[in-house]
Amino acid sequence: MNTMLSLKNVGKSFTLHVQGGVTLPVFSELNLDVGTGECVVLSGNSGVGKSTLMRMVHANYVCPQGEILVRHDGVLIDMATAHPHIVLDVRRKTMGYVSQFLRVVPRVPTLEIVAEPLRTLGAGETEAKERAAALLSRLNVPESLWALSPITFSGGEQQRVNIARGFVHPYPVLLLDEPTASLDYENRQIVLSLICEARDAGAAIVGIFHDKQDRDAVVTRSFDMTVFKDRAA
Repeated sequence: MNTMLSLKNVGKSFTLHVQGGVTLPVFSELNLDVGTGECVVLSGNSGVGKSTLMRMVHANYVCPQGEILVRHDGVLIDMATAHPHIVLDVRRKTMGYVSQFLRVVPRVPTLEIVAEPLRTLGAGETEAKERAAALLSRLNVPESLWALSPITFSGGEQQRVNIARGFVHPYPVLLLDEPTASLDYENRQIVLSLICEARDAGAAIVGIFHDKQDRDAVVTRSFDMTVFKDRAA
C-alpha cells in the first residue's frame, strides 16, 4: 500500500475577531496516513472538526500547525505551505473534493460543469462530454436538464451533479464530505457503488458519513477525531 495522504501533528483553532479575539481550539497533534485502496471515515460527534479537517486538506482553510502531505506526481507536497499554483495543480490532477454544497458559475450548463475537470487536464471536448454524460445518466440526472445551470435544481439533483463532477476524473485522492446527504435510497446506492469502485481501483479516500449503513458500505478504517479534540481543549 502506497501512502497518498499523510497528516503530521496537524492542529487548528479559530480566532473570533468580532468577539474580542476569543480563540476556539478545534483539534491538536492530529496524525493520519491514508494509503491506496483505503476509505478512511472520520468519526466523532458534531463539532469535533471533521469538515474543518477536510477543508484544511484541500487547502481551503489555513493549516497553522503541522504538515498535510499529498503524493502528487510522485512527490510529497505540503498543502499547508505550497505555493497557490502548486495547490491548484494538486486539485486538478490528484485530489478530488465533493463538498456538501454545489458551487458553480451561474448560467454554465450542467454538462459543461461536469466535463470541466477533464478539459483542464487536456481531454478533448467530445471525450469530456461523453464521460460527463455517462456519469449524469448513471446518477439519474435527466438529460433534459444537462443544458441548464444546476443552480435552480433540487438539493438532491445538485448533489448528484456535484458527485458527477467529483468522480469524472479518477483522482488518486478523494475527499468526500457527506456525499450521500440529500439523496434518496436508490441514488445513495449508486453513489456508494461509485465510491467502492474508486476505492477498489486504488484511490485513497477520506470521507464523512453520518448514515451508518452508508458508512459501513464503503469504510475500510474509521478514524475517531475525539482524542485530538480533547488535546486542543
